[in-house]
Amino acid sequence: MERPLTMAKALADGNRIRAVAALMEHDELCACQITEMLQLASATISRHMSILQAARLIQSRKEGRWIYFRLAETFPALLRDWLGHSLSNSPEIAADRKKLKNILSRNPVDICKKQR
Repeated sequence: MERPLTMAKALADGNRIRAVAALMEHDELCACQITEMLQLASATISRHMSILQAARLIQSRKEGRWIYFRLAETFPALLRDWLGHSLSNSPEIAADRKKLKNILSRNPVDICKKQR
């Protein structure tokens, strides 16, 4: 029962759900891209992503000074289906998709420099 409770707590924040929704549509996103999409401080993003990692919903990898996030290989299929269905008509998720499309068209180095 511990894992479902940890997952539910991790998803009990709108910004974390938005990050997971973005990762459901992209293989991998850089921390700076998630920061830009959510318009939060990088320390706040780091904390949100740590909570999602502790719940084993996402994984990260480091490449130089960049940190990339993706859904965990063990992300429950039923949870993915439920979130996909539940968020399909969300105006906030639709706005995030548009923002992310613009963000992904830009160089991550430039995005990161802007955030510092």
